[in-house]
Amino acid sequence: MSNHFICANLKRRRKISKSKLPIESYFLRKMKEDDLPSVMEIENLSYPNPWHLSSFKGEIENRPISNPYVIVFKPLEKVIGYVIYWHIRNEAQISNIAINPDYRGMGVGERVLRWVMQDIQRKGVEFVFLEVRPSNLCARHLYDKLGFTMLGLRKGYYRNPSEDAIIMGLSLSQ
Repeated sequence: MSNHFICANLKRRRKISKSKLPIESYFLRKMKEDDLPSVMEIENLSYPNPWHLSSFKGEIENRPISNPYVIVFKPLEKVIGYVIYWHIRNEAQISNIAINPDYRGMGVGERVLRWVMQDIQRKGVEFVFLEVRPSNLCARHLYDKLGFTMLGLRKGYYRNPSEDAIIMGLSLSQ
């Protein structure tokens, strides 16, 4: 099942241009329940073991700890991605991020993560961490580019397929 999932996404990605999406063509805003059909579509296209709808509803309701945002492509008023991070005292965790496969490879994910890191740093966060599958090489490359380092492993963290999680972190204190 997971091989079919990966192959379907690779076929889809070959159809798009790899040029950067102009930053003025999209914006972030707080996630609302009305966004959940689009968010679920992106989640299901992005992960072999997707979050349930109830998880996203919980993130919307768990403010101020949870900070769920959607990425909206202005020309179509279309949700093309989302990011969720938790902010607790001087730490933050990036819980989930995904970009619609039609908009990947255009710099959106990197810009959104840079915005998140600036936002949480302004709020007094000194350290941010996340978990990532070892097989998710694109995400790992992005996190390396942004300065995250490997802190350790969570054994058997992911299912479908079973995989450890790499714990990565970044100090924001200068």
